[in-house]
Amino acid sequence: MSTHRSWATPVFAALAALLPLAAQAQQAVNWPTKPVKIIVNYQPGGSTDNATRPFLQHLSTEFGQQFIIDNKGGAAGAIGLEACAKSAPDGYTYVTTPVSSVTILPQVRAVGYDPFKDLTAVSQFADYSIILTANPSVGAKTVQDLVAISKAKPGTLNLGGVGLGTLTQLVTIMINKVSGTDMVYVPYRGAGEALPDLLAGVVQTYLDPNALPHVTAGKLNLLAVIDRVRHPDFPNTPLLSEIYPELDFVGWFGMFAPAGTPEPIVRKMSEAMNKIARTSEMIAHLQKFAIRPYPGTPEQLTATMRRDYDRYGALIKEFKISMD
Repeated sequence: MSTHRSWATPVFAALAALLPLAAQAQQAVNWPTKPVKIIVNYQPGGSTDNATRPFLQHLSTEFGQQFIIDNKGGAAGAIGLEACAKSAPDGYTYVTTPVSSVTILPQVRAVGYDPFKDLTAVSQFADYSIILTANPSVGAKTVQDLVAISKAKPGTLNLGGVGLGTLTQLVTIMINKVSGTDMVYVPYRGAGEALPDLLAGVVQTYLDPNALPHVTAGKLNLLAVIDRVRHPDFPNTPLLSEIYPELDFVGWFGMFAPAGTPEPIVRKMSEAMNKIARTSEMIAHLQKFAIRPYPGTPEQLTATMRRDYDRYGALIKEFKISMD
C-alpha cells in the first residue's frame, strides 16, 4: 500500500499543478465576456491617446465586446500606471504608456509601481517619432538655425515637452549638452495643453509627435526627427542623430496588464493588437501623427523595456536628474 502511495502522490501532485493552467486556458477561450478597459496614462489629445484610440473599434469588432478608454493623466504617466497595477489581474484592465513612464520616471522619483514586478508586458504596439518643431516666429528652419539663434540669445528660448522624468526632458538635456545651447525645458501635463502655447509662441520650440498635423498645415517648422528612420512624408528632414549621433533615441508605446493576468489572455490580447497594427489602414492613420505600428510579443516588450531602462538609467546618473 505504501508503495502505491509513493508512486501515486507525485502523479496526483502533477495533475493538481496542471489544473490552474487548464482553467486559465479555458478562461482565455471565453475571454472577453464583458467590456474591457484600456487606461491611457495621459490626457485626451496627446500622443498616447492618439496611438491607442484607433485600436478600439478594431478590438471591439475582433472580440465582440466593447473596448473603452479611461484617460488617467497626471504625474508624468504614473497615475495611470499605478491604477492598472492595482487593478484585478483578470484580463479586463490594461494600460498604454509611452516608454518614459516605465523606463525613466521610476528612476527619478518615487512611484507606486514597479514596471517589472507589478505589470505584465502585452505588446509594444507602436513606435513614435519625437519631432523637433519651432514656431515660425523663431526664424529657425533647421537644427543649425536653432542652435545659432539659441547661442546668440542665451537662455531665451523655451523648449516645450510633456512632463518631468520623460524622454523629452532627457532629449532636451542631451541637445543642450551636445550643441552647447541652454534652451529652457518647459514641462506640460499633457501634449494637448502644450500645443496652444507653442502655436501662440509662448514656447518657441517643442518635442512631441502630436505637433505633426500643424507642420503639415504650415503652422510650425519641422527641424528634425528623432527615430530609427526619416519620416516618409518629410524625407528631406534629417534625423537628429544624423547631426548629433549621440541622439539616437527611439520612442515607443507599450501595452501592459496587471501582474498575474493569465498568460493565455495576455497572449490573446497581444496577438490581436499585432494583427490590427499590421493593417494598411492602421499604418496610414497613425502616420499622420508621427506614429508607426510596431507589432511585438510580450517577451520583446520586456526585453526592450529592460534595455532602455538600463540605458536611460546611466544617463540619469550622469546628469543627476531627480524629481524627489
